[in-house]
Amino acid sequence: MARYVDGFVLPVPKKKVDAYRRLARKAGKIWKEYGALECTECIADDVKPGKLTSFPQSVKLRKDEVVVFSWIIFKSRKQRDSINKKVMADPRLEGMMDPKNHPFDAKRMFWGGFKTIVEL
Repeated sequence: MARYVDGFVLPVPKKKVDAYRRLARKAGKIWKEYGALECTECIADDVKPGKLTSFPQSVKLRKDEVVVFSWIIFKSRKQRDSINKKVMADPRLEGMMDPKNHPFDAKRMFWGGFKTIVEL
């Protein structure tokens, strides 16, 4: 059965990567506690600006930043909607939901939900 994926791309200042990692680890554990199947965070290692589009261009990457690409896997969209509602109401994340407390520029982050079409 196809699963459902929330995907995220965001710029993180290089000097705040450790703070982002701590935030992501804490949040990911909470997502999994509520039923997410997987939470994965990746830091750019081989991404270059393109001629038309690229990961760096998508977030208007600055010289002192790195791109983070992440995803959360759920059994279904229905399960994702239910889990996300619980996560957003969880008091352990309350302070982390305030953009002033983010170790990244949330205005340049983008995300979306995706139906899987191929799983091998």
